[in-house]
Amino acid sequence: MTRPKKKHAVIQRKLCRSLERRAGQAYWVQEELAFRPLPEHELWITHIAAVTSARWDATDDDDNLAGSPELVIEVLSPSNTAEEINDRERLCLETGCREFWVIDPKLRQVKVSKPDCLTQTYQAGQAIPHDIFDAGTLPVNEIFS
Repeated sequence: MTRPKKKHAVIQRKLCRSLERRAGQAYWVQEELAFRPLPEHELWITHIAAVTSARWDATDDDDNLAGSPELVIEVLSPSNTAEEINDRERLCLETGCREFWVIDPKLRQVKVSKPDCLTQTYQAGQAIPHDIFDAGTLPVNEIFS
């Protein structure tokens, strides 16, 4: 696979920094986080993830995170297929993820899915509530500015 183009990398970095500010000490926020959704699964990497600090601290230094991060964010690129993203979303939400975000740079929108099967799409001019961080909202325009 090729590495992400500049537009993708800028969105990813900007969003990670924004989430780090909002998360405070309660969450570990990281780009390109490795995790194993189920013990028998291969290692997965997500563009951006947030994990409770307690859970992160309990992870062995010589291992990867077991189960899905509480927040998983994928930034779409031309190589992604709908089937791939849907499968990833389903398994993450079944293995501990509380919110799965799909950032679409082309449409400039964010789809947020939760385990209760509720999905909301946010567009320019709207704000994404921070249910996980309890820290207000994140304006969609901030992601794509």
